[in-house]
Amino acid sequence: EVQLVESGGGLVQAGGSLRLSCAASGFTFDDYVIGWFRQTPGKEREGVLCISGSDGSTWFAEFVKGRFTMSSDNGKNTMYLEMSDLKPEDSAVYYCAADPPQYGTNCREKVPLVDFVSWGQGTQVTVST
Repeated sequence: EVQLVESGGGLVQAGGSLRLSCAASGFTFDDYVIGWFRQTPGKEREGVLCISGSDGSTWFAEFVKGRFTMSSDNGKNTMYLEMSDLKPEDSAVYYCAADPPQYGTNCREKVPLVDFVSWGQGTQVTVST
C-alpha cells in the first residue's frame, strides 16, 4: 500500500525558505511519477513541480521561477520540496502525490489534470509579510 506523509510546513517570513518532506512507504521512487501540489481555501489544487522516474518528464509551474526545487534521499525514501524566496501568495497546504507507471508516466499530462491516485495528507505553509 502506498503511503505518503508530508512534513516541514510552518510559518515563515517573506523572503525566507522552507524544506518540505514527503516520506514514502510501500514503494520506491525509482519509476514513479512524483508531484507536489498546493491548495488554498476556495481554490482548486494546483501543480507546483513534478518529476517522472518512469519517462524522465518534468513539469513546473510558472510561479516557481527557480525558487523551488525537488530533491530526494533514496536511502530514506523521502522526497523534498525546497522553497526559497517565499512570498505571501505561496501560503497554502502543500501536498505530495505519487503514482506507479501504470497510472501514466508523463508529468505534463498528469499535473494539469491533477491526475494522481495517491496523496499525502498535506502540510500547511504560511508566509507572513
